[in-house]
Amino acid sequence: MSGTAGPSSPSRTSSPSRTPSPAPAAAREPRPRRYLMCEPRHFDVRYAINPWMHEGTQVDTALAARQWEALVDAYRTHGHTVETVPPAPGLPDMVFAANSALVVNGRVFGSQFHAPQRRPESTEYETWFKAAGYDVYRPVALCEGEGDLVPAGRYILAGTGFRTARAAHDEVQEFFGVPTIGLQLVDPYFYHLDTALFVLSEDPGTGDAEIAYYPGAFSSGSREVLRRLFPGAVLATRDDAMAFGLNSVSDGRHVFVAPPATALIDQLAARGYVPVPVDLSEFHKAGGGIKCCTQEIRS
Repeated sequence: MSGTAGPSSPSRTSSPSRTPSPAPAAAREPRPRRYLMCEPRHFDVRYAINPWMHEGTQVDTALAARQWEALVDAYRTHGHTVETVPPAPGLPDMVFAANSALVVNGRVFGSQFHAPQRRPESTEYETWFKAAGYDVYRPVALCEGEGDLVPAGRYILAGTGFRTARAAHDEVQEFFGVPTIGLQLVDPYFYHLDTALFVLSEDPGTGDAEIAYYPGAFSSGSREVLRRLFPGAVLATRDDAMAFGLNSVSDGRHVFVAPPATALIDQLAARGYVPVPVDLSEFHKAGGGIKCCTQEIRS
């Protein structure tokens, strides 16, 4: 079932007609999560590997540290566990922990970075996982962890087009035994799937999931796939996507989201979610946000 949606299907960017009724906030149950993060001690913009990055950009390291700590505090305040991997000198993007792996049912599918500058990060995270008692599978094909791999109910959604190779989708499916749905990204500003889509909630009983995404980030065929699989999804505007609103993390009730994504925040609240705005604007200079800094360990 692994494969990438083709470009031949008609484009659909309008809201689907069948949308579930919003649930009251009290009906949404958060689930405690375990997150792995990396302190931005060495965070900087030293090279350009996406449209957000520009060599010579000045990073306010003190502000970045405060913003990162505020995210950690927000997670812990809402009942989640945060563990940290030691930052390594010379790896300014190591703070973006999501790119290091995908962890499902205690199994770790590691990373193989596209950019040579980031490849040593794989070893640093692999060392942490092994010390924590996990075996780590290192993919053969280029693959950037949760940046392009998003568990969504009964599926794993898998992005391609800029970083992760299509061949990695097959490796993911073989490793986890979970149907893996390829999605073609077409806008370089949304170079990872987690910049254009995130999961709001999942029903363990049915395998259903509710997601939010920006349709313009995807090929026409991939938009049609998303429309068919998730007819009641929250559809975000380009403005909210460019504000890193879709680089969010949800625990099933609370959604940790970029404050400028105001229209998205309103949609989430209308559906019974509780937005928790956290400003990570300093990390936007490197093309990252809340989810980029957050690796979920699904045991």
